[in-house]
Amino acid sequence: MKRYGSLISVIVAGLMLVACASVPTDDIEFDAEGTPGFELGQYKSYAWLGSAQIVNDPQGEWEPDGLDADAEVRFLIDREMRSRGLVEVVREADLLVGFLAGIDMEALELTDMPDQELPVLEKTSKGALAIVFIDPHTRQPVWAGAALATINKDRSLHDVRARLDYAVTGIFKKLDR
Repeated sequence: MKRYGSLISVIVAGLMLVACASVPTDDIEFDAEGTPGFELGQYKSYAWLGSAQIVNDPQGEWEPDGLDADAEVRFLIDREMRSRGLVEVVREADLLVGFLAGIDMEALELTDMPDQELPVLEKTSKGALAIVFIDPHTRQPVWAGAALATINKDRSLHDVRARLDYAVTGIFKKLDR
């Protein structure tokens, strides 16, 4: 019986990997920059900036029903901070953390058309998620990272969550370099 339990666990894990792999992420680009000498390892604790939030989406243009994007991004950032040994505190933090998402549902982008020699302008939906670390003493940013992506309002809740996870993980990978 133990043998079947292990086999089922392996199959479930494999299916989860396949499900995650099928979420399109090739449009997501990353960028990051820190002050000279910035190393996250020199910090032990962090606190959230009071204004850390995502852009409001009252028309539901990109945030699917059932998703609290603020809470989701905050959860993902908490996970990444903790995995790097930082502890969230309420007072006396070594580092302040904030994030913001910007959505432009009417962005224009040059697109190559197969039957034309010159690229043409095409309306697209673009979004960015920025994460910033601020020194609590100077109130100056010490590091910022961002993920830029094409936004598709028809994505499923699962896909949006997976893409947010991919974006936050990718931003933090830039931090580790």
